[in-house]
Amino acid sequence: MPAPDTSQTLSRGLDVLKVLASSPHPRTPAQLATELGLSRTIIYRLVGTLVEHGLVRRGADGAVGISVGALILTRNVLGSVREATRDILEDLAREAEATAHFCVADGDDVLAVAVVEPPFTTFHVAYRVGARTRRGQGALGEAIEAAARGQGGLFESEGQLVAGAHGVVAALPGLPGPPAAVGVVTLVGQETPAMADAVRRAADRLRTALE
Repeated sequence: MPAPDTSQTLSRGLDVLKVLASSPHPRTPAQLATELGLSRTIIYRLVGTLVEHGLVRRGADGAVGISVGALILTRNVLGSVREATRDILEDLAREAEATAHFCVADGDDVLAVAVVEPPFTTFHVAYRVGARTRRGQGALGEAIEAAARGQGGLFESEGQLVAGAHGVVAALPGLPGPPAAVGVVTLVGQETPAMADAVRRAADRLRTALE
C-alpha cells in the first residue's frame, strides 16, 4: 500500500510504465493485470491515461507497449548517469590502467552508458558509449544477469566479446533502474590482480553514489 501522502493511482501508473519499459515485447491488459495484481478495469483506465499522454501505445491486437513519447522522460538520463559515474570511472581507469565502463541491461542487450579510457597507457582497448552486446555473453553479460537476480560477484572472461580482450566486471545488484555492472576491459596478457581489486572498489563506490 502506498504511504498516506502519495497517490495510489500515480503509483500504479508508474508500475505499468516500469513493466512495459523493462520488456522487449508488448503486454496484454490481462498480462499486466496478473503481473501487477490489479483488476483489468483498473489496467484499462491506467493504460487509457498513459496512451492519452503518449507514453504507451496500444496495438491493433490490444497489446500495450512503451511509446516513443516516453523518450522525453529519459532524454537527459544517460547524461546524468555519465556525470554521476565519471569520477569513479576515471579513478578506476587510472588505477587499473584499463578502459573502465558502466553498463546496464536494455531488453535483450547490454548497453554501455559511460566509458573512460586510461590516461597513461600506450595501448588499450577502445570501447564506445552506446555499444551493445548480448545479455549473458562474457563477463559483462554474466554480471548483468547476476545483478538481475539480485546477486553480486566478480566475473572474468577472455575473448568472448572481442577477440584479444580480457574483461573484469562486477555486478551491481539493488540499484534503482535496470540491472547494472561496472568493469574494465584490457588486452589479453595485461590483466593483473590489481584490476579486480580496483573494480571491487569502484563497485562499492557506485552503489553508494547511485542508490
